[in-house]
Amino acid sequence: MLKLKSLWTKYESVWLYIIFGVLTTIVNIIVFFVLYNLLHTSHTIAYVVAWFWAVLFAYLTNRVWVFHSNNSSALAIIREIWQFYLARLLTGIIGYFILSFGVDLLQQDANIWNIIQNIFVIVSNFVLSKLLIFKKRSHE
Repeated sequence: MLKLKSLWTKYESVWLYIIFGVLTTIVNIIVFFVLYNLLHTSHTIAYVVAWFWAVLFAYLTNRVWVFHSNNSSALAIIREIWQFYLARLLTGIIGYFILSFGVDLLQQDANIWNIIQNIFVIVSNFVLSKLLIFKKRSHE
């Protein structure tokens, strides 16, 4: 039991990132389902709105529980949000190109390349969040 607690403590931000990543995925699926199936919006609108709300949920949970951001000034928080959305947009676009590369150019299974691009996106988002977005700044 002590070893388990030690592993949790050592990798706490990674475990919490995974937990909130699963919850973020659930937010995305629910928003998409409601907009597309119940409100009958187009799949494009449902996708964009679901992405927006999922990223907002991810930002809030990552800020508080994963990376313990203590930025409190309006400017610092706006910078965090901007960087978070920009990083998610960037990795989302790169993930799309990875998927397209595997499926369209290499003519391989979409499910496998979707897993590959998801791994890239998840790892990239964690690294960008830890090193750039939620890094400790001494001047704020």
